[in-house]
Amino acid sequence: MVTALDTNTALMIIDLQKGIVQLPLAKPIASIIDNTVKLVDAFHKVGLPIVIVNVNSGVAAWNKCRKDAKQALRPPGSGDWLEIIPEIKSRATANDIFITKHTWGAFFETALHEELQKRNITGIVLAGVATSIGVEGTARHASERAYNITFAKDAMTDMNADAHERSLQYIFPRIGEVDETDKIIEMLEKR
Repeated sequence: MVTALDTNTALMIIDLQKGIVQLPLAKPIASIIDNTVKLVDAFHKVGLPIVIVNVNSGVAAWNKCRKDAKQALRPPGSGDWLEIIPEIKSRATANDIFITKHTWGAFFETALHEELQKRNITGIVLAGVATSIGVEGTARHASERAYNITFAKDAMTDMNADAHERSLQYIFPRIGEVDETDKIIEMLEKR
């Protein structure tokens, strides 16, 4: 349950890109997008930054490592695979940050931490796909850097329902607060 949001909090949207939202997901993507758009609008309204993250893992070294899981590497299929979905609006006048990551976490070998520090950001609200991969990977790195983290549980989903629930139930409460979009927006307006 969200108890507070820092004065300088950023919304971080993980991998809501055209190639990923077309994958089979545990929860309907339409409601995830609707809740994320509500968060984007609320953060823009109060003048706080939005971090828009996409993933291009096709060139990442970790793809060449041995793994038990036999999963097909999903490199960008078409020209629009990496594009952020059109529902996520960025404003030219806004303080938005764009990051392309190559691994699960958005902090690894990117300028994300430096960009947040320039803006004196101490808190992060996380949303996106996949809960147990990109969202959790980013959250773990954010926690290591002492950001206060809030998870918008109804603005994220996963390819695996069990993995989604495990992250929400066991991992996220250990590193932040978990709540619904409307409660987070309510707290955002009170901060």
